[in-house]
Amino acid sequence: MVSRLRARFWYTARQKILTSVVAVAVVGSVAGYAVDRALTPEDRSCAAGVERPEGSSECVGVNGDGYDFGVPTLTEIAGLIRTENRTLKSGEYATVALLLPLTSTDSGMREKMLYEVAGAYARQYRANHESNSETPKIRLVLANTGKGNAHWSATVERLKGMTGGEDRLRAVSGVATSSTEIRQAVAALTGAGIAVVGTTITADDIANGAGAGKNRYPGLARVSPTNGDEAKALAHFGKVEGAKALLVQDTRTGDHYTDTLKAAFSASLKGAPYEPQLFTSPPDPTEEGTTANTFRQITHLICDTRAETVFFAGRHTQLRQFINALGARGCAERPFTILTGDEGSYLGADAKLNRSALKAKLTVRYASLAHPDAWKPAPGRAVPATGGSTAAYETFLADIARASKKPIPLADGQAIVAYDAMATAVHAIRQATPQGAQYPEPADVGTQWPQVKGSLRVEGASGWICLDNYGNPFNKAVPIVELSEDGTQKFVQIAWPERTPPKENCLPPRRG
Repeated sequence: MVSRLRARFWYTARQKILTSVVAVAVVGSVAGYAVDRALTPEDRSCAAGVERPEGSSECVGVNGDGYDFGVPTLTEIAGLIRTENRTLKSGEYATVALLLPLTSTDSGMREKMLYEVAGAYARQYRANHESNSETPKIRLVLANTGKGNAHWSATVERLKGMTGGEDRLRAVSGVATSSTEIRQAVAALTGAGIAVVGTTITADDIANGAGAGKNRYPGLARVSPTNGDEAKALAHFGKVEGAKALLVQDTRTGDHYTDTLKAAFSASLKGAPYEPQLFTSPPDPTEEGTTANTFRQITHLICDTRAETVFFAGRHTQLRQFINALGARGCAERPFTILTGDEGSYLGADAKLNRSALKAKLTVRYASLAHPDAWKPAPGRAVPATGGSTAAYETFLADIARASKKPIPLADGQAIVAYDAMATAVHAIRQATPQGAQYPEPADVGTQWPQVKGSLRVEGASGWICLDNYGNPFNKAVPIVELSEDGTQKFVQIAWPERTPPKENCLPPRRG
């Protein structure tokens, strides 16, 4: 019965034709779909100005419309930036981009990014609403370079195309890590005539200076002291006896923060009796690697010396491992002080830090870029008469309160420095705007840095920003901070690269 029905259905002439037509249609449809998929480029967009690069799942690019780059902690602040940007009318604003690795997977770096964005937004709001209606107004956009700044090139290319049209990009801030990728990004931006204001870059070789070939980044300014200045401030503060000091340093090269910090510390330890103790961090220094094993051995060797002070030149992950190892040292009866650069600011939020190590006669101090107590008067501690002010810091406090429903932590200084970098960018943009014009030409913004001094200085929340002729801060306040047993970052005192605070006129002296 089934066989007769099958034969009748399939094998009549009419059914054969119908079956063939259906089969061809199905095959053609499938083939057409496959060809269409093969010829149509994959949609890799994430938001306006943002897309996933080939071979990556990260969303990188530039956006000021509230996109959070898939990072939930940025959602609120990105929304505030969108709201502020939407108040701006065509033709009345200039744009400042905040260039950061917003999609970093390192928890410490993610917190740093959030605080920097909050600080930049706080200063954008002040520029647009509480600066006596000065112009141009400021539009803020977020520029993501991806984890480890791996996609800096694509993002920088997008920024280079934003100097005209409705964007009118006039400055880039952020550029917060002293890495090879950031050095290349700064070179590309300044090479294209775009002014750059670094927030927390401290490497001495991502800077301009006197002499042939030293003006490698025309239009670059920084609001943080160099590693060299941090080291000098630490040495003046600590009054370290070279005969009782030792340097522990990373041998991994190409990290401009570490390379210049160990050079600066080495210069401060001339005549020290011991050769440096060496370790090698992983290519990505946020990874744990095997350096903890090396530090366990180094602590044995430190106990064999007469050292009392250890200068540490390395990133925060290895610093935490070293502290943990030194806290478990065999010579527990001997006190030690660790002195390091601003990467120490990450320690307060590092859950892997063994805080009991700080009870084992171990003191950890670092040169911070800013601290909330630096310009607050306290019993027995007067605020310096020059170099900064309580009023400037209190203005910052009022502004940063607008950036989040929850209080923004300030102890690591990231929000403070980002606020000051944005203030410096706004200052230069407005100083460069000709009378009667709505905004300046791109190339004119970076030429303002030599005049940011004296009465034209920026009254930063982190201290006065007085730039030398090469865009570097002169004698910038360096808060010395101590890590307490409970993880709080306790302000100790302000140190100065030039030993004492700047004079009232804040004019850098002639060098050489």
